[in-house]
Amino acid sequence: MPAGAPGWASWLLALGIPGALGGIMVLGAARERGGVGRLAIPFAFVIVTLMAGFCLALGLPANEGPGSTLWLGLPARAALIIYGIGLMPVVVLPVAYALTFETQTLSAEDVEKVRHLGQLYAAAAAAATADEASTDTASGMNEVASAAGAGRS
Repeated sequence: MPAGAPGWASWLLALGIPGALGGIMVLGAARERGGVGRLAIPFAFVIVTLMAGFCLALGLPANEGPGSTLWLGLPARAALIIYGIGLMPVVVLPVAYALTFETQTLSAEDVEKVRHLGQLYAAAAAAATADEASTDTASGMNEVASAAGAGRS
């Protein structure tokens, strides 16, 4: 684009990145029919905080200079990105996972179900490999027989 990106593109990015991250978190934590359970509140908090942080960083005026107020050693917009968007999820999400560990992790029955499905998958893969090998052998024999028949003529 000769004039650069449109002004609304950065706002869509500020909303889309936290939305995509939130979607990935939900997909990673979702259980069969139970959803994300008690993690819904921390996930929503993180998503909303990320969206608000990115939008605030875009909305604050770009007037940093030598006399600007520093927040823990950084200008306001940089502090918002580093502390609000960068560090806050690093604190909130591990605490949320620790508090919900017993209910959100795999139970012994779940582990056994995964093992059983893994064994079924391995057996199906072995059967498919054996079928391919026998098909290759049969087609190879047919090619040899065809070549032998063509050589006799």
